[in-house]
Amino acid sequence: MNAQVHPTAIIEGGVRLGAGTSVWDNVHIRKNAVLGEQCIVGEKSYIAYDVQIGNRVKINAMVYICAEVTIEDGVMISAGTVFTNDRFPRATTPDLARLRPSEPDDETRRTLVREGATIGAGCTIGSDLIIGRFAMIGMGALVTKSIGDFELVIGHPAHVVGYVCRCGHPLVRFPDGEAPCAADLSCSKCGLEYRVEGKRVGELAPPV
Repeated sequence: MNAQVHPTAIIEGGVRLGAGTSVWDNVHIRKNAVLGEQCIVGEKSYIAYDVQIGNRVKINAMVYICAEVTIEDGVMISAGTVFTNDRFPRATTPDLARLRPSEPDDETRRTLVREGATIGAGCTIGSDLIIGRFAMIGMGALVTKSIGDFELVIGHPAHVVGYVCRCGHPLVRFPDGEAPCAADLSCSKCGLEYRVEGKRVGELAPPV
């Protein structure tokens, strides 16, 4: 099964699209980007050069994914999300005489989105961070630091308010804003079980 590309999409040289991937109208994918199998790229989204995207990733409309971002399998990136990669952005050299080049340099920072994570609509993702496995970021959040596996974060800046299951349903919310240091949790929706140790969430028996 080949990739499906809308006639208005711009796909530059060296781009690789996996089998079953769909690219919708007015998408722009820059040179040498790689998308895995069965991905969806929604209308008017932009994917920069050399970006690496895994299998079965869903990218909604008007998403901006800049250079040095890596996205693992099964990630959902909701509409209007913006990634960043420069801590000290300037348009020009200090003397204002020349534009700074757009290619990555020693100021460019990487971001990794681990498998199964969800990023809600309208989020802004900072640079030099990791979004953990199956983490969930609430809509409109401003992410300025790394997020752990299965963490639920919201707000400006984003902060942890609970843990979520692989299926997306909440495992626990923190009524006083403080994460438990140790606990055994189970999902009321699908029954998967987890253990919290040192505020880190691990799966007792992940699905096979």
